[in-house]
Amino acid sequence: MDQMNWYSEIIRPTWAPPSWLFSPVWTFLYILIAISFSKVFWMYYKKEIPFKIALPFILNLLFNFLFTPIQFGLQNNLLALVDVILVLVTLIWAMKSIYPYKKWICYIQIPYLLWVSFATFLQATITYLNF
Repeated sequence: MDQMNWYSEIIRPTWAPPSWLFSPVWTFLYILIAISFSKVFWMYYKKEIPFKIALPFILNLLFNFLFTPIQFGLQNNLLALVDVILVLVTLIWAMKSIYPYKKWICYIQIPYLLWVSFATFLQATITYLNF
């Protein structure tokens, strides 16, 4: 079964957003991520922050980019749930780490945090409904 057919046929909660909403939301979030994460990586490159501050941003990107191949490629809801939890945890860690250095980078993550929190709850529900 192809990826999109698989997702359209799994059980989702009635409150799940329509598929068309994900693209504009992620486009907006990736713009915020590009601006803020690139600033963090530039600060690390310029030795303005230690590696331990940049690390959660690196891990967050890794886990974020792994979600789609796990969810749609492997079609593994449980592993996707673990991954999205790691996205959420590394995002909170990143926000807490950067706050003493650049508060605006923390604040610009709030829409991302809200969406990932919602996505975590959604993925947990989908995993439960399809277990």
